[in-house]
Amino acid sequence: MSIYALKGRFQDLLRPAVRGLYRMGITANAVTVAAAVVSLLVAAAVWCCAPAQPLLYLLLPLWMLLRMALNAVDGMLAREFGQQSRLGAYLNELCDVIADAALYLSLLSVPGVRTEALWLLAWAAALSEYAGVLGLMVGTSRRYDGPMGKSDRAFVIGVLGLLLAFEWVGATTVTGVAAALAVLCVLTMINRVRRGLREAAVSPN
Repeated sequence: MSIYALKGRFQDLLRPAVRGLYRMGITANAVTVAAAVVSLLVAAAVWCCAPAQPLLYLLLPLWMLLRMALNAVDGMLAREFGQQSRLGAYLNELCDVIADAALYLSLLSVPGVRTEALWLLAWAAALSEYAGVLGLMVGTSRRYDGPMGKSDRAFVIGVLGLLLAFEWVGATTVTGVAAALAVLCVLTMINRVRRGLREAAVSPN
């Protein structure tokens, strides 16, 4: 079970706002790029300033929640208002992977954290998303299978940010969580490949 399964209900809540953005002339690609830029800024702020001001770790849960909303918004603008494009597909995947990596690696700021665990998480997360995209190359759908999809990772990193802000956890916890997430990302990659192949086997094409 993945948080991604709740996407439909989340989109229903956002639909009035999406209509408003469309009327304002805001495009799906603009939302995608803006979310990536803000993600990089948030990651930079956490990385350089949070060790001295731990409350800045609160930027992570706040931004993760808003970013999940923006990710849903750009998809709805594209699908429901005729803004789908090849450029948009590239931007959506590339911006997500870059932003995810930056936000995870912002936790390198935690004193004493094992850097290899966070780099492994960034690498494994990128591979799991690549495995999802590869479904399109073999004639099936883009795979979003869990157990550790993008939304799930955002939730966990957001909770870590909350705990770090109040100094309830430290380097040992961050290292352990990052390592566990990396393992789950590898399982997610395997899941997406297996289910993509299964879908391809029953596809009429």
